[in-house]
Amino acid sequence: MSFGSELRPAVFDREAGRRLLAEMQDDETYEAAIAPLEELAPGFPDWIVTSLFGGTYQRPGLELRDRQIATLAALAALGSVEPQLVGHVRTALRIGMSREEVVEVFVHLAPYLGTPRALAALRCVRTAFEA
Repeated sequence: MSFGSELRPAVFDREAGRRLLAEMQDDETYEAAIAPLEELAPGFPDWIVTSLFGGTYQRPGLELRDRQIATLAALAALGSVEPQLVGHVRTALRIGMSREEVVEVFVHLAPYLGTPRALAALRCVRTAFEA
């Protein structure tokens, strides 16, 4: 048996990633978050589009809304990722989550993350709502 022969191939679909990213992010979010990386780290934006949006996001088992809630929770838990969190709040609204649902994600997380991280996340929500 060769190592890894029993593994199913992963999906890495660049075009599906581009389509999904266009659905999830508006031009302003894309221009602020992903486009500037090409000059700084050539090829890295393509890796993000292909492996994340064309790979991980293409897996069955979770709807886009569920993936977005998980992303919001993970970013809030990490902390110190305010630009990404603001962008993903905007994405949550863009894919159909209501403002109330977005706020409730972070209120629900407060006992698990701690109040300071929940408050930091809610400040990001306010920033995204004001944009």
